[in-house]
Amino acid sequence: MYEAYILLAILAITLILFIWGYWRYDVVACIALISLVALGIVQTRDAFNGLSNPAVITVACVMIITQAITQSGIIDHVVKRLTPITSPIILHIGILTIITAVLSAFMNNVGALALMMPVAIKTAIDNDRSPSLVLMPIAFASVLGGLTTAIGTPPNLLISSYRLQVTGHPYTMFDFTPVGFWIALAAVIFIALVGWRLIPKNRKAPTQDDTLFHIKDYTSEIIVPSDSPIVGKTCQDLEVLTAGDFSILSLIRNKQQRLNVNKNEILQAEDILIIEASHDDLHKLLDAGKLELASGDMITPESFRGGDISLIEAVVPQNARVEGRSWAKMRIRSRLRVNLLAIARQGRAFKKRLNHVHLHAGDVILLQGETETLRENTVNLGLLPLAERNIKVGFRRKALLPIAIFIGAIILAALQIFQVQIAFSIAVLALVLTKAIPMRKIYASIDWPIIILLAAMIPIGGAFQATGGTAMIADFVVNFAGHHTPLLIIALLLIVTMTLSDIMNNAATAVVMAPIAMSIAQSLNVSIDPFLMAVAIGASCSFLTPISHQNNTLVMGPGGYKFYDYIRLGLPTEIIVIVVALPLILKVWPI
Repeated sequence: MYEAYILLAILAITLILFIWGYWRYDVVACIALISLVALGIVQTRDAFNGLSNPAVITVACVMIITQAITQSGIIDHVVKRLTPITSPIILHIGILTIITAVLSAFMNNVGALALMMPVAIKTAIDNDRSPSLVLMPIAFASVLGGLTTAIGTPPNLLISSYRLQVTGHPYTMFDFTPVGFWIALAAVIFIALVGWRLIPKNRKAPTQDDTLFHIKDYTSEIIVPSDSPIVGKTCQDLEVLTAGDFSILSLIRNKQQRLNVNKNEILQAEDILIIEASHDDLHKLLDAGKLELASGDMITPESFRGGDISLIEAVVPQNARVEGRSWAKMRIRSRLRVNLLAIARQGRAFKKRLNHVHLHAGDVILLQGETETLRENTVNLGLLPLAERNIKVGFRRKALLPIAIFIGAIILAALQIFQVQIAFSIAVLALVLTKAIPMRKIYASIDWPIIILLAAMIPIGGAFQATGGTAMIADFVVNFAGHHTPLLIIALLLIVTMTLSDIMNNAATAVVMAPIAMSIAQSLNVSIDPFLMAVAIGASCSFLTPISHQNNTLVMGPGGYKFYDYIRLGLPTEIIVIVVALPLILKVWPI
């Protein structure tokens, strides 16, 4: 029995580390797993069984298929046909949330949001609205849509896989639909009609240049006088002239502007340089180089665009290559010739040492580079572009082929010809064989930290049950609520799961809570299905904080939201989920 107490202590520490966020969640899960292996609570032979779990395989396959569909451009085409009717705000939010929810029912949640964010921002600006009014609604819709199918969200896949372990039968593709569909519909209707009014309207003002930044706040024009010591020197010499941090964004010579300046460019008298620098660093540069501040026209975003140069705005998702690292440390400017013009975090703009700022998930950054390669470089860095998708990055393909293959996989799984993980593995193989997605994209499409998290948490969940920890918690819950009130116990289970999911990863929440749900059902000698459904719904419905779900984090920067803005819309949304879910669970899955 002592092993159960040790395991509970380690789970408590793991929860604290998840909330703290100092280490990434996959690292935290691995620390917990290895600790349990070292203590003998998880057997060495079982430590990596999670990698072969059907849920892990299916999640990876869905990520790959989502990438193929995203790159095909077919979704962009459909969305653009619908966006012209977004003039009334209720229609605007309603259309975007419904499309996002439908996409996330069959795609990876992050992939669905990545498709819709540029559309949401563009249509908000076109309709003279703040992007904050539409970004949080589509983020919530991307989570709600996942409730409706077995593949819609990792918790559903994990719950289905757990049911397979304990009963020999998983949930089928659409077993979640009778409950999940009505929950999603009720919540989306609430958000479209009422919920958006709860979002602060002054978080981001729309701009006419389709960018969330005001570049003039970060840039200055300086003139190189004939007596300056940098005449005849290179741009690289200028950059090391002071200890300050700045970037040369553009060079104007003989009234001709060059937007991509080589570091070996020889500077001449009367050259005009557009410099990105803070106030203090700019003055240091002016003094050291005997330069003069120009007094020309105000610098605008158009100053940084040209035939071969363009700007792109992007958001940093969790686990991007640049997360936790600086532009300078990765040498992106020198390797990829991409300039970092601005950074905004939680609505606050950085004005100093941009190239040395360690980027966080949710940061919005403004980039400048060669038009031909800028978007591809942005995507390869793991960033999500916020600009409209005018350029398709990637490979040649028939637009409808990935959709056709995906629908085929859904039919195979729905008719139970193959189990979900096999049907979607067949789909991935078909995408490769038909060259709808190249091999290099296969592995780049997978969000490996999520896969490692799942693989590490699944053996922990098994140990939780084997040591008797779940039975202890189940007995406590049953004794607290009483044997004759299963509805109260299901409600309590749903609320506790939602609360945990608001502060830790939803997949980890599902893994921890599923064995508890089963133990409670066994203690009451009733069906496990309503209890597992409560866990699946609760683990997915996390709306109270920006850290509760990746998609909440992704819209925080572009929407300019504050931490507590999420509670204003998230709390009533979670209440609606609870009110709608409880009677539906008991009707569809009788005790």
